[in-house]
Amino acid sequence: MKEKPLSENIIKRAMTRLLVPFIQLFAFYVIAHGDIGPGGGFQGGVILGAGFILYVITFGMDEGRKRISRTASDLLSTAGVLLFAATGFACIVAGGAYLQYASLPFSSPQLASHLAIFVIEWGIGITVAGVMITLYFLIGREVQ
Repeated sequence: MKEKPLSENIIKRAMTRLLVPFIQLFAFYVIAHGDIGPGGGFQGGVILGAGFILYVITFGMDEGRKRISRTASDLLSTAGVLLFAATGFACIVAGGAYLQYASLPFSSPQLASHLAIFVIEWGIGITVAGVMITLYFLIGREVQ
């Protein structure tokens, strides 16, 4: 017996709608706690991108593009890289070397390091998720 396409299977659609928000929430958790525990920007970005890719696999490319346009996925990639670079340049402006967090003007070098690494992790996570989404759409367009 031939199986229905994923887009016509009600159970898979319902489970995807239920799970994707939790997958994305877990991705944000992994990114946000990457400076003090296992995980970080790359792992969280992969989880975030995979959650969106699950949605696209279930509902189709057209529905996925309604959720996030090519411009938006490109902007995510760019914004993450700019966030990373801006943190490094802020260290230079503050009188240190590139990504020398202790030179940032906060009350203590430990606080400066903690906050800068937090921002770096978010930059990496946003970039990885954006690149994964962009690559999936590019590869999916080639296959169709």
